Amino acid sequence: MELVHSTENVSKVSIEHGASLSYSAGYLMLEKILASIWPAIILFGWVSNIINIVVFLKSGNKDNVTTLLLSLAVSDFVFLTLITPSICGSVIRSLLISYSLPFDVSILLFLLYWPAFTAYDLSAFISVSLGVMRCACVAMPLKFKFVFTRSRTIKWVIFLAVLAVSLRLPVFTIHRISWRTDPQTNMSSPYLKGVNYAYMAARINDILNRGIVIYILYITMVTCVAVLTFKLYQASKIRRACTTVVSKTSDQAPDKPAAHGLSSKDIQVVKSVVMVCMIFTLAQLPFLFLSSSRLFRPDFGSKQTLAYLFAMLSHISLTCSYLNASINIFVYYRYNTRYRSVLRLMLSVKNEQ
Repeated sequence: MELVHSTENVSKVSIEHGASLSYSAGYLMLEKILASIWPAIILFGWVSNIINIVVFLKSGNKDNVTTLLLSLAVSDFVFLTLITPSICGSVIRSLLISYSLPFDVSILLFLLYWPAFTAYDLSAFISVSLGVMRCACVAMPLKFKFVFTRSRTIKWVIFLAVLAVSLRLPVFTIHRISWRTDPQTNMSSPYLKGVNYAYMAARINDILNRGIVIYILYITMVTCVAVLTFKLYQASKIRRACTTVVSKTSDQAPDKPAAHGLSSKDIQVVKSVVMVCMIFTLAQLPFLFLSSSRLFRPDFGSKQTLAYLFAMLSHISLTCSYLNASINIFVYYRYNTRYRSVLRLMLSVKNEQ
């Protein structure tokens, strides 16, 4: 019996070792592929968000949607800027293996990681607020049309920024820069040192930010997308019915909105909000899976085999986050007529000069 158990244990260890090697090879390949495209995504995100900020500032609109979109562009730009050192560390670790730094590469990878994702949290809060406000204004326009004023929206964004920072406080101090001496060269170099309460702070962060908060945001966003999509479907039916009646009677102008429908401008605004919310929803799916796994399996990411799998899924989630903060410009240009006209005017003036 002991021999049988021994053989089973050896087989189990061999299988786990083989799985570990497989995950390790897959992780290294994935890291090299993604590390080669991350700088391009970040660069495009910088340019696109700067364009968004300039266009929204020049648009002159004082409504709550423009204020939120401007705030979203600013928070996305801050996120991409703060995450850049981490991207540089990943590129050096994956593609420039022979390049030697005068300090520990973990400083680049993790020092500004949590401040960066605090800005990403703010972007998530703003995206959800955008969906909720537009959903309320479309579903119950008489009650909420004049509730979300520009001044109130600015105060709300400030509150969201304070909330995002407060929720991340447990992990802001888990790393600190320290110095260590190489006994061979007798040279000191900085490295990133974890504090004693790092595990507890990370666990609180997993439960609070990667658990409760993300589920509330995700459920709220999915609900808003569903309501807005239904309202768009209703509006399209009403407009088609009105167009049919007008074509038969010719007593009403074709571009006049229906009594209980949405105007063309409102429809375009709702479409842009729906697209921004859907991009956020899809980008959060890998992160939601990781968060759920960490809640039920706290060792997910610590054991050798699970660590490689966790790292692979984390890289996919990070890529979705970078894309989420970079591609909204396509939505604005497609569905926001004011944005498109201002951008075209800026480009035409630049060409004339």
